[in-house]
Amino acid sequence: SLIYLDSRLHTPMYFFVGSLSFLDVWYSTVYTPRILSDCVSTNNHMSLAGCAAQFFFSAGLAYTECFLLAFMAYDRYVAICNPLLYATAMPKKLCVQLVAGAYTAGFANAIAHTGNIFRLRFCDNNVINHYFCDAPPLVKMACDDTQLYELIQNSIIGCNVLATTVMILSSYIGIGAAIIRIRSATGRRKAFFTCSAHLISVALFYGSILIMYSRSNSQHTPNWDKANALFYTVVNPLVNPFIYSLRNKDVKAAFKKIWGRLREP
Repeated sequence: SLIYLDSRLHTPMYFFVGSLSFLDVWYSTVYTPRILSDCVSTNNHMSLAGCAAQFFFSAGLAYTECFLLAFMAYDRYVAICNPLLYATAMPKKLCVQLVAGAYTAGFANAIAHTGNIFRLRFCDNNVINHYFCDAPPLVKMACDDTQLYELIQNSIIGCNVLATTVMILSSYIGIGAAIIRIRSATGRRKAFFTCSAHLISVALFYGSILIMYSRSNSQHTPNWDKANALFYTVVNPLVNPFIYSLRNKDVKAAFKKIWGRLREP
């Protein structure tokens, strides 16, 4: 809402930041209400369809964030390497198309991921030792051999992580080369801080995802899975807005301006 209300923030960079914030809010609403409900209620039952829906949306939003972070890296590359052509190279139409493409690719992968796990037959023990319907505890309940599942899962996740990681690394290699060519220390510092928030978000998100899915199902322990899942589903979306606004003068100025308007009689 802050980005929408202040015209100075109507730039491609803040359009992507706003899109990420919206995604994080949606991400949290997939899990948090159910987690809070389970904490205060003795009825913790969930239907198979409800479990599948929760898993589908969580997977879709996770894949979408992968692509969105990659497109944000490209946006930073254009802003730093071609600052004079930034507005021309990143028009609003292209930004909207990139965000729409991130959601399309994200939920297309979620369909494949959800179909892959819910084709398994689950045993009579239907108690999920987890905060929500996530892949590791669901696979532990499966009666079928999960080797094919793991192969398909690793292929889906691997292709997406590899594609988006290559895009992010390529963008930052170009950014690094551009920063080296900047003569003034002030200019280099400004360029670095422009990218620092995005780099922190990438490290937190990809780090938690890789920790979760780089281990085989036999290596997963319930307590470890719970801690890691809580981090990337609740903590990471909560921290992102602070990461992008803490050292950002434009956001601080916009906040003070809006706050001043609200306090006016």
